[in-house]
Amino acid sequence: MANIGGFIKVFQDILRNDAGVSSGGTQQVEQLAWMLFLKIYDTREDEWELEDDYVSLIPDNLRWRNWAIDDGEGNALTGAELLDFVNDQLFTGLRSLPITPESTIQQRIVRIVMTDVNNFMKDGTLLRKALNLINDQLDFNDNKTTHQFNDIYETILKQLQAAGNSGEYYTPRALTDFIAQMIDAQLGERVADLAAGTGGFLVSGLNHLEKQVNTANDREALDHSVYGIEKMGLPYLLGITNLLLHGDNNPEFYHDNSLTKNVREFEEKDKFDVITMNPPFGGSELKTVQLNFPAELRSSETADLFMALIQYRLKKNGRAAVILPDGFLFGDSGSKNALKKRLIENFNLHTIVRLPKSVFAPYTAINTNILFFDNTGKTEQTWFYRLDMPDGYKNFSKTKPMKLEHFQPVIDWWNNRQEIIIDDNPKAKAYTSEEIAAGNYSLDLVGFPQEVEEVLDPMELITKYEAERKALNEQIDDKLANIQRIIREAHQG
Repeated sequence: MANIGGFIKVFQDILRNDAGVSSGGTQQVEQLAWMLFLKIYDTREDEWELEDDYVSLIPDNLRWRNWAIDDGEGNALTGAELLDFVNDQLFTGLRSLPITPESTIQQRIVRIVMTDVNNFMKDGTLLRKALNLINDQLDFNDNKTTHQFNDIYETILKQLQAAGNSGEYYTPRALTDFIAQMIDAQLGERVADLAAGTGGFLVSGLNHLEKQVNTANDREALDHSVYGIEKMGLPYLLGITNLLLHGDNNPEFYHDNSLTKNVREFEEKDKFDVITMNPPFGGSELKTVQLNFPAELRSSETADLFMALIQYRLKKNGRAAVILPDGFLFGDSGSKNALKKRLIENFNLHTIVRLPKSVFAPYTAINTNILFFDNTGKTEQTWFYRLDMPDGYKNFSKTKPMKLEHFQPVIDWWNNRQEIIIDDNPKAKAYTSEEIAAGNYSLDLVGFPQEVEEVLDPMELITKYEAERKALNEQIDDKLANIQRIIREAHQG
C-alpha cells in the first residue's frame, strides 16, 4: 500500500455513497474497524493453526477467507445477497460462538468484539467494494505492508479524535513511546493499562519488550506481558486489533470497567509490575462506583478514581507513569488532597514532567502532566521538569504533532538530574515531601511562564476556551467542595 491517505479517502468515499453510514466520522471508523479486525484475525489464525492444539471456533462459512475475498471468478457474494449474509449470518453467528470456561483468550476474542459493533452499510454492492478495497490494498502476511498499516491505524485513531472523542481513546504515540522508554519494562514483568482505550500504551510497551526477545521462551513471555481493560465498545475493538496487529498472540485485553470492583478486594495476583496510562478525565462516576473506594478517596472525577485504583493495583516495587490534567496538581478538595497525601506518604513520587499545553491539540487545550512513581516506600523528594515547546513551534497541531525527538531534553536530563533556572524561572527543581506537605499537597510547581496569547484558528480557539472554562469550573468545584467539607466538619465537631 503506497498511499495511506489515498486508502482512507477511497474507503470514506465508498461509505459516503451508502445511506446507512452517517458522515460524522465515528460510524465510518467503526465500519472500517470491524472489517480490519476480522481480516487481521483471519491472518493470525493462519499462524496459530500451525500449533497442534489451536482450534478455531469460527465456522468455515463465517471465516473471512471464505466470504469476504473476491477471487475474480464471479463467485463472490455481493449486493442484497452479501448484505443479508453479513446481517443475518455473519454477525449473528459470531455473536453466538460457543465459549466455555476452557476456551482460550484467542478463541474468545471474536465473540466479545462482535457483540458491540454494527454493520451500518445498507448497500451490498458498496459493501463489496469496501471489502475488495481492503483485500486488494492490505496484505497482513507482508511485513512491509503491516508496518505501513501502523500508519493507517494512527490515521484512524486520529479521526476518532476529530470526531470529538479524543480524551477517551487516543494518546499521541510520541507520548506513549516516551513513557515506555522511561519506565523501561523488562521481559517477565506485567504491564497494564486500566483504561486502555485503543491500546497505545500497551503497544508501546510491547514494542519496548520485543527488543529483549531472543528465544522461544522469551516470545512466550512477551505474549503474556501486557494487560488492558476498556469499557467502551469501539475503542475496545480498535485496541484488540492494535494488539493483534503488533504480534500479541495472547491479547489479554478485556471489555470491562476497571472501577466496578471494590479496591479492598484486590489480591496480589490482581497487581502489576508496571502501570502506564492516561485515565479519562473530565468524566464523572456514579455513587455506586465511588463506593468501591475508601470514603476519603471517593470522587465524582474519573481521573481521581483511576489514580486511587492504580495505587491499589501496583505491586510492591512496581512502577507507574500516569498522565493527569493540571486540575489534579492544584486541586485541593478533600479527595484530591487525600489522594496526593497518600501518594506522597506511601509511594515514591520521584518525577513530574509538565507537558506543553498543546500536546493533545487541537482536540483539547487542557494542560497535562506525567506523574512517575513507584511502590518502593515513601517520597523523599520529587523532581519537577518543565518540557518547553521545541524551537520553531508555537504550538502543536494536527499537521505539526509532537514527536519522540521533542522529549530529548528531558531524556538527556533524566539520569543526570540538576536544577535548571532560566530567567529566574525554574525549569527543573526538586522539592522535599515536607515542602510539598507544607504547601497543602499542591503539585502545581515549576509551571510555565506567562506566555503571549497565540493566534489560533477560530475552531481551535473555541476548543481552547471551552477547555479552559472547564478547568476553571473544576477549580471552583474543588474550592466549594473544600469549603463544604470544612463547614460539615465544624458542625460535626
